[in-house]
Amino acid sequence: MKDIHIITDPAVEVVFINYPDFIRDKMLDLRGVVIEAAKEIEGLTTLEETLKWGEPSFLTKNGSTIRMDWKPKSPKQYALYFKCTSRLVETFKTVFHDTFVFEGKRAIVFQLDDRIPKEELKYCIKAALMYHKVKQLPTLGI
Repeated sequence: MKDIHIITDPAVEVVFINYPDFIRDKMLDLRGVVIEAAKEIEGLTTLEETLKWGEPSFLTKNGSTIRMDWKPKSPKQYALYFKCTSRLVETFKTVFHDTFVFEGKRAIVFQLDDRIPKEELKYCIKAALMYHKVKQLPTLGI
């Protein structure tokens, strides 16, 4: 796995610190999967980690924004969010229909006690981080 330049807005760290204890490690693990997937993308040199709508978000030059969050109104779940007008979640549903739980056209949702299928999730993350290079492919290169 290669190193990439990660630009992190300090406000992102504050969001992670302020998650309740019972969810913080889950969110940090999910963040780790995003970073690991980014490092596996050939030609990707920079990943930006910032806040969008107050949620930790990941951006690349050729990608679609990925957001992640846990919300007090649904305390037993957390999610990765994708741009709902893209083909991302629609394609993930086709390829991984038995692997993930989806929320409409915008999210992959995890329950607190779920084991995250990391390899499959990395395919989804890579497709999002390179979306503008793969959006013409039938299954986004997955």
